[in-house]
Amino acid sequence: MGCHCLLVTNSTQVPFYFILMGMAIFHTWISIPFCCLYTISIAGNTTLLAVIRAEPSLHEPMYLFLSMLALTDLGLSLTALPTLMRILWFNASEISFEACFIQFFFLHGFSFMESSVLSAMSFDHHMAICHPLHYFSILTKKAICRIGLAIICHYLLAVLPALFLLKRLPFYGSPHLSNSYCLHQDIIHLVCADTTTNNGYGFVLALLIIILDPLLTVLSYALILGHVLRIASQVERLRALSNCLSHILALLALYIPMVGVSMTHRFAKHAPRVVHVSMASVYVLAPPVMNPIIYSVKTKQIR
Repeated sequence: MGCHCLLVTNSTQVPFYFILMGMAIFHTWISIPFCCLYTISIAGNTTLLAVIRAEPSLHEPMYLFLSMLALTDLGLSLTALPTLMRILWFNASEISFEACFIQFFFLHGFSFMESSVLSAMSFDHHMAICHPLHYFSILTKKAICRIGLAIICHYLLAVLPALFLLKRLPFYGSPHLSNSYCLHQDIIHLVCADTTTNNGYGFVLALLIIILDPLLTVLSYALILGHVLRIASQVERLRALSNCLSHILALLALYIPMVGVSMTHRFAKHAPRVVHVSMASVYVLAPPVMNPIIYSVKTKQIR
């Protein structure tokens, strides 16, 4: 069966837009909990940044990495918030082609940055526990700035090719996206052309993000565990492991929804739409909401 395509890259064509259908399956009252969650996310991460900046004793590598995490979570929330609130409050589900791809760029970019920041934080824990005497000499502010720049470069190199590969393709006229955000997994299904290259790149990118970053994290924790098991005192073992608990919870808050939304789009395409919408919402909301709570409760210095 053929499809009617609209070449959106041609400036002489009529304006092109997507329709975000995600929240159409819910009643208007669902805006109340979503608004509360976004408020918690923005207020929590802003508070973390303010506390770390205001308190000189927190100007240490661990808290500088935590600042990166809070900035990433803040960016993720502010990127997803506009379209969701427009749908819930004003029933305005249309989004222009350009705005959709801008959201796509930042939404996936901040998600990938979060993965890299958490991987860097696992290295920070490894250095603090296994090499405490060299901790401050290796993780200097200059070294942390370089790590931050490397994370940004990683984000750009990961997302920009996917963006350009997708933007060059023709789409259906007035397509409907199943979520309330412009996700790559959703947009790719509306392409009216061969998407082999896009799917291949997306698969490789998913492997790099979902496997490489966690692999580096697992390696750091394997070294930490080996070091902790050699510590004679059980009290010191528990203290060392408890220092990692916040980070482990933050990892779970990111990777469980990320893997879930990827698996849902790849292997459960015919599942009820509420499943896809719920997974996408958890994917965007879970890390920004959970991380400030986790680190505020579990980190004595911040509390």
